[in-house]
Amino acid sequence: MDKPDADISDDDVRAALKDLKTYVDVTEDDLRKIYGLALEHATQRLDAGGPACDACPRLTSGTSEKSTASKQKRPIKAPPRVGFLELFWSSLGALAGIALCAWLSSRFFEPRDLTLMIGSIGASAVLVFGAIKSPFAQPRNLIGGHLVSAFAGVAAWQVLGGTAWLAAALAVSLAVAAMLATNTVHPPGGATALIAVIGGEQVHKLGFLYPFIPVAAAALLLLAVALAVNNIPAGRSYPEYWF
Repeated sequence: MDKPDADISDDDVRAALKDLKTYVDVTEDDLRKIYGLALEHATQRLDAGGPACDACPRLTSGTSEKSTASKQKRPIKAPPRVGFLELFWSSLGALAGIALCAWLSSRFFEPRDLTLMIGSIGASAVLVFGAIKSPFAQPRNLIGGHLVSAFAGVAAWQVLGGTAWLAAALAVSLAVAAMLATNTVHPPGGATALIAVIGGEQVHKLGFLYPFIPVAAAALLLLAVALAVNNIPAGRSYPEYWF
């Protein structure tokens, strides 16, 4: 005689959730796990010829337990590699953005004892050209994160410049707090704050000009190039939002 299809009850689902033994943030994978476990409980109950129970026991079948364990321990796969076109446009954007900053710096800023070239701008280029969907790469975060971090770094140097190691720690700490408070988290901002302390006499003498030149000026140039390059191919669009 053919076995009727298992009818999953609420108790089967509860028992399946107990089998997971982890906090469940419901995703498609979680739902598939729960469904599979609940179906096993329902099938077990059906084989035993019993009705829905208040607390279905955990499966004791070695095969079922091994199957469940293997599903739970399945590693999360890394995202796939980007295609050639994505590689091309990302690298082209980074080339154009940094080249523009470097050319303007050498031609106009450095003869005036200024610069546009600081290490954190290179890190920003990775985000605004290579991870354009990231919240960290959006204009609000790019400009705001650099600005508040630069002010934090200068303030830390002004207060604790005689103790460079403590000023460096305070600069990054204040930058993190400021970016979180203003919802402008941009990881390269931590480097921007640190450079205000360890950048040497050329940076120190800028004082509170540093947040504007080179920091904001270079970030705005990167943004301009990102808006141009990232919107050329049909499959890319930048920004996701402005504010």
